[in-house]
Amino acid sequence: MSLMQDLFRESPFEPLRYHMKAVMDCVAFVKPMFEMVREGKHEELLELARKVFKAEHAADLIKADIRRTIPSRFFLPVYRGDLLGYVKLQDDMADSAEDIAVLLTIKKLALPDSLVEPAREYVDKIEGVCAQSQAIAEYLPTLVEGDMAGKEAAHALELVNALEKAEWEADRLQYSLSQKLFALEDVMKPTDIFLWFRVFGELGQLANFAEKTGDRLRRMLSN
Repeated sequence: MSLMQDLFRESPFEPLRYHMKAVMDCVAFVKPMFEMVREGKHEELLELARKVFKAEHAADLIKADIRRTIPSRFFLPVYRGDLLGYVKLQDDMADSAEDIAVLLTIKKLALPDSLVEPAREYVDKIEGVCAQSQAIAEYLPTLVEGDMAGKEAAHALELVNALEKAEWEADRLQYSLSQKLFALEDVMKPTDIFLWFRVFGELGQLANFAEKTGDRLRRMLSN
């Protein structure tokens, strides 16, 4: 019996938790990569990027295993398509972390001093949004034990609401940071402005995918 089959026997959500841990292995490199850019340590940045690529591939393998193994003929407390959709959103998070690694290593970027603290605040917020998404994934088995109703469902919706608020706050930080970036257009190379704008946008996408896992859970609870 495969690992995924064992996990599905334990709970239909255990594989999602397992996959999310692999996804968060990717996300965990985002903040250190920014620190390497800030410190001008480009060789160390490339090494971190390679680790992101490896972690993303590991998450992909788990996703593929889940898709092959997810029960199609057995009773599930939720719609099978919602489980697959949830895994896809988690995988999108890992993809975004990989895309950030690619963007940060296309050329030797420098982060202007005036953007260091706003960027750090933004990255911290994104990291927090992802952590809240993981907290929801960790709660899913408890939700099943409560038949996806009652106080367990109410608590799950509270977690979802908190996740959505955090993602909204991340959007506001992204807007403010982008304004600060474009205010430097007279002193920065256009290519650098373009790349940083892409990086900040991809961070926003990472938070968006994390937030959508909560939206998917809300849909499961309403069915």
